[in-house]
Amino acid sequence: MSSMNFSSSKQFVKPPQRGIFPLDHDAECKKFMKLYLGCLKESRDMHHKCRKMSKEYLQCRMDHQLMAEENLDELGYASNQQVVGAHEYDKSKEKAGFIAGKHIDKPNDWWFQKKGRSWFS
Repeated sequence: MSSMNFSSSKQFVKPPQRGIFPLDHDAECKKFMKLYLGCLKESRDMHHKCRKMSKEYLQCRMDHQLMAEENLDELGYASNQQVVGAHEYDKSKEKAGFIAGKHIDKPNDWWFQKKGRSWFS
């Protein structure tokens, strides 16, 4: 019986540039995390309102070597990268009775169901 080796060359795994960092097992930044998550809850997940707290949380993680030291301006916290003009969706369509997909009244055929074509013969 032969072995199931599909590749004779060695495979190299390339780690992602950002996004993977150690867990905060000692709860060194738990206070900042709770403040940030509380802000998100209060603002109904509008993250731009919690920008200051998320910046403080990331800075705490960097200070305790829980993530690589980086310039926060490059992570989107520069003063010229503020969110401007964002507004909360008021669900006015839903309040007026709009239901997504309800306006479609005829059945649509998929590409393989078109009349006159025999895809499976």
